[in-house]
Amino acid sequence: MASAAEQLASNLNFSTFAKAEDLKKRLWFTLGALLVYRLGTYIPLPGLNPDAFAQAFQGQSGGILGLFNMFSGGAVERMAIFALGIMPYISASIIVQLMTSVVPALEQLKKEGEQGRKIINQYTRYGTVLLGAMQAYGISIGLESGNGLVIDPGWFFRISTVISLLGGTMFLMWLGEQITSRGIGNGISLIIFAGIVAHLPTALAGTLELGRTGALSTPLILAIIVMVVAVIALIVFVERAQRRLLIQYPKRQVGNRMFQGDTSHLPLKLNTSGVIPAIFASSLLLLPATLAGFANTATLPGWATAIVSALGHGQPLYMLFYGGMIAFFAFFYTAIVFNPKDTADNLKKHGGFIPGIRPGERTAEYIDFVLTRITVIGAIYLIFVCILPEILISQTGVPFYLGGTSLLIVVSVTLDTVAQIQGHLIAQQYEGLIKKSKLRGGKRGR
Repeated sequence: MASAAEQLASNLNFSTFAKAEDLKKRLWFTLGALLVYRLGTYIPLPGLNPDAFAQAFQGQSGGILGLFNMFSGGAVERMAIFALGIMPYISASIIVQLMTSVVPALEQLKKEGEQGRKIINQYTRYGTVLLGAMQAYGISIGLESGNGLVIDPGWFFRISTVISLLGGTMFLMWLGEQITSRGIGNGISLIIFAGIVAHLPTALAGTLELGRTGALSTPLILAIIVMVVAVIALIVFVERAQRRLLIQYPKRQVGNRMFQGDTSHLPLKLNTSGVIPAIFASSLLLLPATLAGFANTATLPGWATAIVSALGHGQPLYMLFYGGMIAFFAFFYTAIVFNPKDTADNLKKHGGFIPGIRPGERTAEYIDFVLTRITVIGAIYLIFVCILPEILISQTGVPFYLGGTSLLIVVSVTLDTVAQIQGHLIAQQYEGLIKKSKLRGGKRGR
């Protein structure tokens, strides 16, 4: 039998959406913020030769630099002020979250609730400034080393590049926070989502053009389309899958009334970490190769050239590191967002227990055991979704905007955003029902 929320959601219609004024304001704000982001990807850096840079980028677009360009919404291809994108913020978040597990002071801040979270977010912003400044300065040096990329090389160009790129990253970080608080969905994820979606028509047109010229056969294009549909179906299935633990509550007496014991479920998502491991792994793999893509390979040491080529898109070492980091972040992020001990303590505090499991420490161990097993499945799923299309695409030469990472981000962010929209609509309908019941109650009282 469907729950009350599911019954309510099935009755949602356009009139309900039209009455949700707060939801419409949030949607318009989100669309406006994403439009500002897209406009910023077309504002070029000062002092750059656009024609020479476009030619230099074409030689590197088939590698990992093309993936960076996809995440930045095409800003790297045009070397716009948003070329760094949101990746320095993601890298700083990784570092700070790792440090909260090993530094006692940060771990204590994490336990202090909202106030501690604000301080940790401030540390993340400081880290973003530091990483962004380092990457921006490295990019300015890399651009100067190219032949004719910079009109007037020197310290003025370096300083202006650092200010422009760092300012773009900080603005995107602020814009993402504004979308999260005043719009719909997670702002950082939506910014990455918008960059990927903006490139999907180009990728589809490029694939069809390869088929028209004979570079790709028609059966291969059909097989790629079937693979994309199958991967999307798998992502939707796994992202909605749950492992439910039965929770029982004993009989309790309140005054002279005896309440029967109730049963409930503790839902554990099969993929608790969501799309975060794929984004974290991609951002870390981008760090060593970002500057090397523009640097003159003749000036690089032999070992650096070997590492850059081994970490190229579709290479075995790239696949190995990518899969390993996805598995690591799947477990790491799950451990951050879900604490079995706190869950067990809350169940014990409210009188709930898992049948056959002693409340307290035993319950925490059991939840941790179940969570570890389903996280293994979730990590395998993430690696499969992200690696398999990459292998096929590297062998066939199809534009990798249709890869597993981009599909995972697009589908997951879409599911989360739609769920938030549905939640606002359900809340709006509940408010309408409450107002109606109050009016009826007032009429009866008269």
